[in-house]
Amino acid sequence: MELKTGRKKWLAFISAVGLGGVLFLLFANSHINGFEEYVATDYNSLQYNEVGLLLGTSKYAYGRPNSYFVNRINAAAELYRAGKVEYILVSGDNSEESYNEPQDMKEALIAAGINAEDIYVDYAGFSTLDSVVRASKVFNIESLTIISQQFHCERAIYIPRAHGIKAVGYAAKDVSGASATRVKFREYLARAKAVMDIAIIGTEPTYYGDDPYKIGSYEER
Repeated sequence: MELKTGRKKWLAFISAVGLGGVLFLLFANSHINGFEEYVATDYNSLQYNEVGLLLGTSKYAYGRPNSYFVNRINAAAELYRAGKVEYILVSGDNSEESYNEPQDMKEALIAAGINAEDIYVDYAGFSTLDSVVRASKVFNIESLTIISQQFHCERAIYIPRAHGIKAVGYAAKDVSGASATRVKFREYLARAKAVMDIAIIGTEPTYYGDDPYKIGSYEER
């Protein structure tokens, strides 16, 4: 009898934890969906910011060119040519010698006609949180335009605005297909982690660096 009672209590506990987790996932996604209003799909409606933050992703996926990467490069080039940003900060993962998102993005931007002098590189953007917080704390940027796909921009904008950084987003063309479905599923989990990092844990970037960098007119600040 005691064994059955203990089992029921354990099952009730597991169910409560599972329900709490589901509710937190739903809350986090609903909350971050609210940042859609800060993301533009047409650069003509986008405000000018001196710096555009291009968030990293791998150049290749499953042995083929990664459409997320290609579309983000195109979006960044659009903003630059339209005069909506003057400089582009590329931020991504370079935790291994054989894997260098920022360098791949820089080379792709130069190939797209962006002046190399107008591209700055952050090799320690190991996560979205790392990229956006380092943009403020390490590169001294007070207002920026985040460049990525719509769903990613929404989450990315949540992070800097929670840190008092003015940020808007420009949505690169989205991707469809089976791989996109997997990415969207991971995004649900990523949004829950973002809310936990900001609202509960207070997670800091993996690495800040010793000396701050300067971009454009931010050299005067």
